[in-house]
Amino acid sequence: MVFLGGAALVGGAVPIVKYLEPPVVGLSSFPTLQLVDKNGNPIKASQLPVNSPQAFQFSYPLTNEPNFLINLGDENNQPVQVPQTEVTVPADGSKYVFPGGVGPNKSVVAYSAICQHLGCKYPELHFYPPNYPPAQTFNGPMTKVIHCSCHGSTYDPYGGGAVITGPTVHPLPSVVLQWDSSSDELYATRMIGPVIYSHSSDLTGGNPPTGTVTQVVDVGNPFS
Repeated sequence: MVFLGGAALVGGAVPIVKYLEPPVVGLSSFPTLQLVDKNGNPIKASQLPVNSPQAFQFSYPLTNEPNFLINLGDENNQPVQVPQTEVTVPADGSKYVFPGGVGPNKSVVAYSAICQHLGCKYPELHFYPPNYPPAQTFNGPMTKVIHCSCHGSTYDPYGGGAVITGPTVHPLPSVVLQWDSSSDELYATRMIGPVIYSHSSDLTGGNPPTGTVTQVVDVGNPFS
């Protein structure tokens, strides 16, 4: 008796093996996705609360890649224009250009919500607005930062997600947002900066979005 691939040939029949194609995981290019609320209504840039302690997140470019959406402000809760900034990657000294904030005050930004050190997420990683309890960083108490309480990494959301304190040696990847001034609506168009933590590229390692929108979700208030 002859065995082929563990199946016996009985009566001269040839076994038929169906090879299933693995599901497609990833994307070939960055999609443009409109930011919407839980009801499918477009997010309006001018209506985003400034310095909100609430953590607003949306997935981009893949469904397992969460990002923070923040409308940055000063100590008086007035929107702050976030300028174009050259960001340095401490790991290798390379640089890239963060395009700056968008919206009517150029104060709206979006960054990966996965810490670049060891992948911690909310609530350990979150934004510390002015006039709220400060983050306890290696440089002392600080506000106006994105800080990870897992191991102490701190990032500058006003400066393109640049590293303020380690142990991370990579800035937070940024979502490049597009603002339609005629409708006040926001779109995610691509990522810049280091590759999202644990991914070989921003376009692989997860499920592609379905449709042309991504939902912005309030995941909580770490100060409550």
